[in-house]
Amino acid sequence: MVTLDLGGNNFSGKIPDSIGQLRRLEELHLHQNNMSGELPSTLSNCTNLISINFESNYFNGELSKVNFSTLPKLKTLDLLYNNFSGRVPKSLYSCSNLTALRLSGINLHGQLSTRIGDLKHLTFLSLAMNSFTNITNALHVLKRCKNLNTLLMGRNFRGELMPEDDFIGGFENIQVLALNDCPLFGKMPLWISKLANLEMLILNNNKLTGSIPSWIKDLKHLFYLDISNNSLTREIPINLMDMPMLHSEKAIFELPVYSGRSHQYRIGISFANMLDLSNNKFTGEIPLDIGQQESLFSLNLSFNELTGQIPISVCNLTNLLVLDFSNNDLTGAIPAALNNMHFLSAFNISNNDLEGPIPSGGQFNTFQNSSFYGNPKLCGSMLTQKCGLASTPPATIMTSKQPDYKVPFVIAFSVFFGVGVLYDQTILPRYLG
Repeated sequence: MVTLDLGGNNFSGKIPDSIGQLRRLEELHLHQNNMSGELPSTLSNCTNLISINFESNYFNGELSKVNFSTLPKLKTLDLLYNNFSGRVPKSLYSCSNLTALRLSGINLHGQLSTRIGDLKHLTFLSLAMNSFTNITNALHVLKRCKNLNTLLMGRNFRGELMPEDDFIGGFENIQVLALNDCPLFGKMPLWISKLANLEMLILNNNKLTGSIPSWIKDLKHLFYLDISNNSLTREIPINLMDMPMLHSEKAIFELPVYSGRSHQYRIGISFANMLDLSNNKFTGEIPLDIGQQESLFSLNLSFNELTGQIPISVCNLTNLLVLDFSNNDLTGAIPAALNNMHFLSAFNISNNDLEGPIPSGGQFNTFQNSSFYGNPKLCGSMLTQKCGLASTPPATIMTSKQPDYKVPFVIAFSVFFGVGVLYDQTILPRYLG
């Protein structure tokens, strides 16, 4: 037997010791079952194994029971969502042909060994949802893995300082970096600016402070940016609106991640262009150049301290599925042309100081009343306050007028971005695993 695939069933119990008799086995898939117990040491006898997938089971014990050094051909190992304990087994570092390694959500702890740098062919590494410590050490040892293009380490390093060491290098091929939900202190570090091939940057749910750095414009390939739920301040920089990849198409992105628990490993996933700056302390007006990002599918600026009017240029974002400007201090009218955004499926402008009629027709006929709550000067058929027969939408005028009071943050609105999400942690509910 060369391939054994029993994934996606309701099997329970342990892996039998007799598994070691399948010495020609190359593919072993037991993912998404209800299996438990320790991994049998006899697994080490399957010396021709190339791929192992035990994702989403209840296996426990320490991984060191398996001598991975006897599996020199192993290329992919996926242990996501199990109940293991202990540390990364030393024998695993002998699997020099590993290209994809996922040890997410399996209760590992400690610091990363310098020996992980021996995995020279590693392109995908996920250590998310564990209890690893010393992020500075982790980055310094991982930079030896020169072929890494995906690095997911969220939900570790709890309460540590984001390293600002300018000399952190060696990640020239990184396309996806996730350091979310740690929560890390400090600022957005300069070393990220050196990741010339970075396409997805996920730093949400940390405690980062300061402003969005000017070097963000140097990430020429970035099309997915999530820095929500931090304490970032000052105005949204204009150069963020000029980033070329944020307003160009990105249809298919080849990543060994799941778009959902039922999908197979290493499939092509569509990731839509996303900009999420929500739940920070940004001030000033929404940049007028926001309309340049015509390929954005999701734009979330909610729960900040933004002022001024909704710029008419937002109506140029005709591909938007998600638009959330809620819980700010925005004033003026809702641009009537927003009803031409035919793909918009989630819309929220609640808890601002907007006024005048709510546009009618198009997608506006499908939005919930809660999308408009907390704007006492708005009127419309879906609200208690109806518009007079002579009411017409006020002209949209760009202004820097500041409101003289702060609208309280009453309703929290979060949108699960369902076009294509990095899914194992944010799970990826929007967070990588």
